[in-house]
Amino acid sequence: MKPTDPSLVHILVVDDDPQIRTFMKDLLESFHYNCVAASNADEAVAACDHRAFDLVLCDIDLKGDNGMELARSLRSSYPDTAIIMVTGLDDSGLAETALDFGAYGYLVKPVRVNEVLINVSNALRRRSLEQQSLRHQKILQDQVAERTRKLNKTLSDLRRAFDDIVHVISLTGEMKDAYTAGHQQRVSELATAIGREMGLPYEKVETIRLAGMIHDLGKIAIPSDILAKPTRLRPTEFALIKDHPQLGYDIISTVDFLKPVANIVLQHHERLDGGGYPNGLKGDEILLEARIIAVADVVEAMSSHRPYRAGLGLDIALGEIEANAGRLYDRDAAAACLRLFRQKGFVLEKE
Repeated sequence: MKPTDPSLVHILVVDDDPQIRTFMKDLLESFHYNCVAASNADEAVAACDHRAFDLVLCDIDLKGDNGMELARSLRSSYPDTAIIMVTGLDDSGLAETALDFGAYGYLVKPVRVNEVLINVSNALRRRSLEQQSLRHQKILQDQVAERTRKLNKTLSDLRRAFDDIVHVISLTGEMKDAYTAGHQQRVSELATAIGREMGLPYEKVETIRLAGMIHDLGKIAIPSDILAKPTRLRPTEFALIKDHPQLGYDIISTVDFLKPVANIVLQHHERLDGGGYPNGLKGDEILLEARIIAVADVVEAMSSHRPYRAGLGLDIALGEIEANAGRLYDRDAAAACLRLFRQKGFVLEKE
């Protein structure tokens, strides 16, 4: 590293002894350093307020002042300024205290010319290295911040694009059945709200939102005349309907990063008592996310019109959830759903 040009360096000497003060100032100026002298703390502070110093040589034993406190204050107020402590006492405790608060060196009177010059040179070199390190660190921080900003924008763009794709997939599935148009969107909104009400972490809630958007995707493989049948389904027809969670899983699980969503879709018609489908899972065998989708799905389906019946209304739908919480539906998800509607004014938007 190139040595610091003394003519560019500004040094403050603080000492109440005029002989030492003059000696230090003359010595440093003889080596082309720019030097200012102060006899007490007030003069030192005024000098530092007037201009920036690269280095301060501060006497510990100032008359009427505490040189250590002055140095500590200057170090705090002017962190870019290096400080060397000077004292008439060869006290290792004082030296340790000075170095602990950030002094760059420690001189014991009577000072020798070589000791002064070596301490000054070392302090300035260390200060220069630290400032260079800080500049490099700032450059790196700025680069990291800029790259992070770009990555976040890219991630945000990808998420928007992904959401658009999921929305298109959702609409594609609903095009076969005018009665259920908007059903997946509303289930997604309610399930997301339930997840938040339960205090689930963002990533889990986001997975629930996506699963809700495409939970009935498997119905795309069900004949339209069955989906839109205005009367009750025959057992064979209902058996086909019951295939839709598995069909949805088969489609979605082909995308590796959507497998967590696929598992939720597979399980959203399971019930706590084992009476659901397609696999008759019970209790905690069912993913929490799927249990939440199940509650939202039932509320939306019961309160909306279907080809074979008029909508039963929200009160009856909520009554179903309340009556079967802990038996068919997850107790916590049911409680969160009821709070949303009955206490927090949640509205299930209809198209």
